[in-house]
Amino acid sequence: MTNTATLALVGDRSPHVVSHTRVPVLLDALAARDRLVLDAYWISSRDAEAEGAVRGFDAVWVLPGSPYRSEAGVLAAVRTAREEGIPFLGTCGGFQHTLLEYARNVCGLTGVAHAENDPGAEDPLIEPLACSLVGHEAAVTVAPESLAASVIGAARTVERYFCAYGPSRHLDTLRAHGLRFSGHDEDGHVRMAELPGHPFFLASLFQPELAGDGSHPHPMVRALARAAADHAASRQTRPA
Repeated sequence: MTNTATLALVGDRSPHVVSHTRVPVLLDALAARDRLVLDAYWISSRDAEAEGAVRGFDAVWVLPGSPYRSEAGVLAAVRTAREEGIPFLGTCGGFQHTLLEYARNVCGLTGVAHAENDPGAEDPLIEPLACSLVGHEAAVTVAPESLAASVIGAARTVERYFCAYGPSRHLDTLRAHGLRFSGHDEDGHVRMAELPGHPFFLASLFQPELAGDGSHPHPMVRALARAAADHAASRQTRPA
C-alpha cells in the first residue's frame, strides 16, 4: 500500500500571480522526475482561519500573493505547521508572515506588524525594502551546517525575487528565541529562515518556484516534497 502525501497550498489563488500558475508544472515535474506524488489542495487565506485548517496535511506551503485577504488565516496556517511538526515552506509573502507569526507567538512581540497590511503601524517587523526586489535576481549566501545548506547543496546561490517588503527590526529577538537566519544577501540582509529541531521548516524571501521554467524543481521545492512523503510514510506506520 502507498499513502500519497497531501500538500496544503495556502494563499489566495490567482491566475495573475506567476507563482500560483507555476505550481501545477512543479507538481507534474516532481511526479515525473522524482516520483514524488503530492495531492495538493488550495486553501484560501480566509479558509485558513478555521481551526485546524491545515491539520492532517503532510506539508504546508504558504505561497506569495500578499497582501492576503486574511492575515490571520495565513498566520494560523504557519502556527499549526510550526507547532505540530508539519513540513513547511514559506516563500516571499510566506517568509514575511512566517517571521511575523514567530515574533508574535513565540517571542511575545504581539504589537509587531506587516507594513503592507498596516501602513501606519508603530512597530513594523516587515517594512518596505530600501530597494525593491520586484523582478530581480540576486546572490544569497547560505549558512554552513544549516537546513538551507543541506537542501541547496551550495554555499552561494542566485535566486529570483518579486517582492518589495522584508524584515527589519527585532531580528536579534527572533534569533534569541530559536529561529535561525540561514541565508543573507551580499549586504547581510536576511533572506532565509529555518527552525532547528523541526522536521522541515524553511522560508525564503526569494521565490524558488520561479527557478527556470519549472521542469526542474528548485531543491527547496523538492526537499519539501520529500519531507511530505516522509511525513505520509510515518503516518502510515503509526498504530491506529
